[in-house]
Amino acid sequence: MSSSKQKPTHHNSKAAQHDPLAAMRFRDYRLFTIGRVVLFTGGQMQTVALGWELYERTDSAMALGGIGLAQVLPMIALTLITGHVADKNDRKKITLFAMLLLMFCSLTLAAISYYQGAVFLIYACLLLTGVARAFLKPAGDALMWQLIPTSAFTNAATWNSSSFQLASVIGPALGGLSIALFKSATGVYILAAIAALSCFFLTAAIKPQKTDFKKEPISLKTLAAGAEFVWNNQLILAAITLDLFAVLLGGAVALLPVFAKDILHVGPVELGYLQAAPSIGALIMAALLVYLPPIRKAGPALLWSVVGFGIVTIIFGLSRWTWLSLLMLAFSGALDSISVVIRHTLVQIRTPDHLRGRVAAINSVFISASNELGGFESGLTAALFGPVFSVVGGGIGTILVVVATAAIWPEIRKLGELHEDL
Repeated sequence: MSSSKQKPTHHNSKAAQHDPLAAMRFRDYRLFTIGRVVLFTGGQMQTVALGWELYERTDSAMALGGIGLAQVLPMIALTLITGHVADKNDRKKITLFAMLLLMFCSLTLAAISYYQGAVFLIYACLLLTGVARAFLKPAGDALMWQLIPTSAFTNAATWNSSSFQLASVIGPALGGLSIALFKSATGVYILAAIAALSCFFLTAAIKPQKTDFKKEPISLKTLAAGAEFVWNNQLILAAITLDLFAVLLGGAVALLPVFAKDILHVGPVELGYLQAAPSIGALIMAALLVYLPPIRKAGPALLWSVVGFGIVTIIFGLSRWTWLSLLMLAFSGALDSISVVIRHTLVQIRTPDHLRGRVAAINSVFISASNELGGFESGLTAALFGPVFSVVGGGIGTILVVVATAAIWPEIRKLGELHEDL
C-alpha cells in the first residue's frame, strides 16, 4: 500500500510517534534512505579524495577552500529555479536525473585524475556537481516526505539525521583507506560513481507518487513562492534563521587543523579523531532520539540545544586537553542533532506539499551558506585575532543569537509537541 495514500488516525499517529522504526516500516522510505546513505558515503569519500589530490598537486590551502565554494555557488544561484522545478514536475524523475549527473561527474573526475588533467577541469567538474546537487536537494527532500504519513515525520527526520551522520563517520574513513589501497584518488572517484548508480537503482524501485500540482508558467511570483511562505511563517523563519547564525558563528570544525597542531600539539591521527567527534556525538544522539518519546516542548528544546552548542564551543576553544576537546566536539554534534531534528520536522509539518520543493531549496541555501560562510568567517577571525578568540567569540555569539531569536519570535518559546495540532 502506498504510504502517500495512508491517512493516520489519531490513535495510530500516537503509536507511530513512539515506534522507533515508524518511518522505516514504509518500503519506499526504506529504499530511499538506504540509497541516501550509500550516496552520502560515496560523496564523503570523494570529498576526502579531492582534498588529498588537489593538495598533492597544488600544495595550496586556497585550492582546498575552492572545493566547497565551487559546489555551493550553483546551489545558491539556482535556488529559486530548482525549487520551482521540484514543485511543478515529477520529483522522482528529477532525483534520478541528478543522481546520473553525479555519477557522470565522478567518472569524469576519475578520468581527469588518471590522465593528470588540468586542475581547472576538476573545478569545472565540481561546478557541475553543484548543479546536480542543486536539483537533487529540493526534489529529493520533497519526494522523501511524500513516502510517509505526517505522523512519522519526526521519526523520519531523526533517521535522516542518523543516515547523514553515519555517512559522515564512515565516508571519510573509507575514503582515506581507499586512497591508501589504490595509491591514488582515481579509484575513490569510481567508487563514488558506483555509489551514485546504486542510489539511482534504489530510488528507481520506489513506486510512482501521485501529484496533482497545477502547472504554472515560470514567473517571479512562482519562483519566490517558497521564500514568501518562509517569510510569512514566523516559526519556520525563526528556526532556520537560528540555525543559520548558530552555524555561521559557532562552527569550530574549519579550524580543527590549527587547534590540533598549534594548541593541542597532536598529530594527524588525533586530528582525525577530532574531525570525527561531532559526527559520532550526533549519531549517538540521533539513535537516542529514535527510541525516546517525542519531545513535548520542542521550542524550548530547540533554544536550549543551541545555547548548549554555544557553551560547548566556548569550552572547546579554551581547552588545552585533547580528551576534553574531543568530548566538547562530541557534545556539539549531539546538541546540533537535536536542533536539526526539531527544525526539519517543524518545516515539513507546516509546509504544504505543493511548496515543499521551493521551501527545501530555501532551507538548503541557508544550510550551505552557513557552512561555507561559517568556515570563511572562522578563518578570517582566526587570521585577525587568533583561533581561540575566533572559536570562543563564535560560541558567545551563538548564545546571543538564541537570546535575540527568543526575543524577536516569542512564539518559538511556547512551541510544544510538534504533532499536537495534527
